[in-house]
Amino acid sequence: MQIGYKLAAEAFGPDELVRQAVLAEQAGFDFVEMSDHYHPWLDVQGHSPFAWTVFGSIAAKTERIGLATGVTCPTVRYHPAIIAQAAATLALLSDGRFTLGVGSGERLNEHVTGHGFPNSVPERHALLREALEIIRLLWSGGYRSYHGKFLHLDDARVFDLPQEAPVIAVAAAGPLAARIAAELGDGLFATEDKSEIVEAYHAAGGDGPRYVEVPMAWAPDEDAGAQAALSTSRWAVTGWKVMSELPNPANFEAATSTVRKEDILAKFACGSDPNRYVEVAQPFVDAGFDRLVMQNAGPDPDGFIDFYQRELDQRLRALTPSS
Repeated sequence: MQIGYKLAAEAFGPDELVRQAVLAEQAGFDFVEMSDHYHPWLDVQGHSPFAWTVFGSIAAKTERIGLATGVTCPTVRYHPAIIAQAAATLALLSDGRFTLGVGSGERLNEHVTGHGFPNSVPERHALLREALEIIRLLWSGGYRSYHGKFLHLDDARVFDLPQEAPVIAVAAAGPLAARIAAELGDGLFATEDKSEIVEAYHAAGGDGPRYVEVPMAWAPDEDAGAQAALSTSRWAVTGWKVMSELPNPANFEAATSTVRKEDILAKFACGSDPNRYVEVAQPFVDAGFDRLVMQNAGPDPDGFIDFYQRELDQRLRALTPSS
């Protein structure tokens, strides 16, 4: 079992994210994971720096901790040739510590270039397949061309390649994407404790690391943690079908207006009782995930990291499936 720390790029500016990554390394986390978004989920979060620049600074200021995008979409806002180059460069700068997490994207971030975001999930999956094929092709070296149904590559080469290509973890919210992860990726990435995702990944031949985000909100008491998560992270209870479709923070504001504190408490570990954190993490382990990402929505990141180091590290690493 490995434990990661989620850098909340929607809630903090770039300097603060780098500082937290350094602190996470000192606290013993195995890796840090950060989304690659253009917008925050809600305006109240107030941030969304360019993930690749932040990761470059983190790579320069850390020595051991792994880095992972969680996740980037290599199909609309970026061409996969750009992601192939960016990931190869970051792998070199981090001495092989980088994992490329990819997914089919959310309208929230991908519509901004004006090229449109596919309404059809199968089309998004087809785009992702072609993007992964292009990235793999460029990482194999030499000048490469590709002519797919949606994406094209014309005589391109990534000159600076690491000796070993980065691990690619593919995000999945259901069995179809899990199969893409098995066929074209090296690992799986998810945000829900659905065993059917892991089962579909294994059934399609996947045997790599399985990342998942665990929702929590550390604060000295449960109410303070829940109120913080309700303010900034209530979008997390809407489910992926909502999260992938809305175009702007204002839409998420409207869509989450009826979320209650009770809804947060049912999903998040809130407060400072370590038993509740273990209780919330256990279903993700039961579902078959072996890379737990601590996604803290609480108001005090330093307090959470200290709490993790004192109370959670060994207990979470010792978790095994209940069955």
